[in-house]
Amino acid sequence: MNRRKFIASTAALGAAAALSPFILRNLGRPGVQSASAAASEARVLKAVSRTLDIQGKAATVFGLEGSDGKSGLTFTEGERFQVALVNKLSDPTIIHWHGLKPSYDQDGTPNAPLPLLAVGEIRHYDFPVGTAGTHWMHAHTLQEQNLLAAPLIVRDRDAAKRNEQEVVILLHDFSFTPAEELLARLHKGGMAGMDMSKHDMSKMGMSGMKMDMPGMKMDGMKMDGMAMDGMAMDLNDIEYDAYLANDRTLDDPEVVAVEKGGKVRLRIINGAAGTVFTIDTGELSGTLVAVDGQDISPVTGRRFPIAMGQRLDITLPIPTLAGAYPILALREGATQRAGVILRTGDGSIGKIPVQGDTSGPVMDLSLEATLQARKPLAVKAPDRTLRTMLMGNMMAYEWMLMPNKPFMVRSGERVHLEMMNHTEMAHPMHLHGHAFQVVDINGTLLQGALRDTVHIPPKSTVTVAFDADHPGKWAFHCHHLYHMVSGMMSAINYEGVA
Repeated sequence: MNRRKFIASTAALGAAAALSPFILRNLGRPGVQSASAAASEARVLKAVSRTLDIQGKAATVFGLEGSDGKSGLTFTEGERFQVALVNKLSDPTIIHWHGLKPSYDQDGTPNAPLPLLAVGEIRHYDFPVGTAGTHWMHAHTLQEQNLLAAPLIVRDRDAAKRNEQEVVILLHDFSFTPAEELLARLHKGGMAGMDMSKHDMSKMGMSGMKMDMPGMKMDGMKMDGMAMDGMAMDLNDIEYDAYLANDRTLDDPEVVAVEKGGKVRLRIINGAAGTVFTIDTGELSGTLVAVDGQDISPVTGRRFPIAMGQRLDITLPIPTLAGAYPILALREGATQRAGVILRTGDGSIGKIPVQGDTSGPVMDLSLEATLQARKPLAVKAPDRTLRTMLMGNMMAYEWMLMPNKPFMVRSGERVHLEMMNHTEMAHPMHLHGHAFQVVDINGTLLQGALRDTVHIPPKSTVTVAFDADHPGKWAFHCHHLYHMVSGMMSAINYEGVA
């Protein structure tokens, strides 16, 4: 499929304009500045093309750059998100501010209500950044796969007093194959990015799969002993060419100088399109202090799972001696990994192979069940309970949420959202415009973490609670990019919102 045609088909294109439709519609409203005032105070954010060296090959990817040329944006709580987004790509795009709470017409979902940003268009945004947290921004199109994403950090006012060094890590999965072609292969019944005729099925962990696999070359493959001891098709349905931490593989990782005896705050963002990771802090014991930009009661450990769309804040005490300390992201169910290296003084940096000795852990809900929000929702019975079934067919690559229609809520309600995963794949479910609290895992009640994205393993049920305090029409979807564009996307709409 032609790339331009595919992107254009996701939403009707708006006419190219120098002024945002949002600004034009809202001139004169309280709190909305004139277009000239908004433009003069806005930070510029450019969607650009750039070139990376990945495994010795030049790769053309996208990015989101501030006026300083660096990836992403950083704010302090209490500030306003006054941003002029400039589309310098050769195709239309749209950016979602994942973790922030704009008005829904600034949220960045195609045609909800604004169209894609046309080539050369500038669109202005203006809303409060809200409380401190680790967030990110990304395309809400297949362009996300091509690295059209960046960190979006909101620091608290007292950050400097804690004497922490921040290290932001944005994780990606990367393929030299265009996203449209990966998607087409999935719909034909193959594992995208992989020639199945060259692989021994006995090492691939294809549990729960039917053997009627249209579009797959079965000659020469062994079908016996399909144990869950390697890369599983129901864990990873795309075989990527590389896994990146801050745009780099472990062949040439980023090395971050840190202070001996100091303290580091890792802000880790899983910006991958289809890959779950486990963060491995190695010889340094870490303390998980926030998830999805929301503070939790501290949890210590050395391994922390992170699904697509989720964020982890982990603090690390740094030894007083010179050394090098890898922070690795282990691919779920496979041996590939990415990461950065923290280095003190002239610590020696050894070669870290991209392939580990063992497969990365499979993410479950054991950590989620232990998390507790530092500022939980007030205890309250639900005014409304919504139930959805996560459904899908791996071989046809069809995914859906049932019932297959938007949910309705009313302002002021406490809403429970029960998500039942009937599929053989996990789904990180994300709700725009809200933070929700995990209140039930497989029938066990709890007062868990506040999040905006929750991982739901196969055959599991998770219930979250949120207050309907942010009117709009909000996207609700799986954050596995190819599940979302193949049907696992719905909305939660407020009554009375046009």
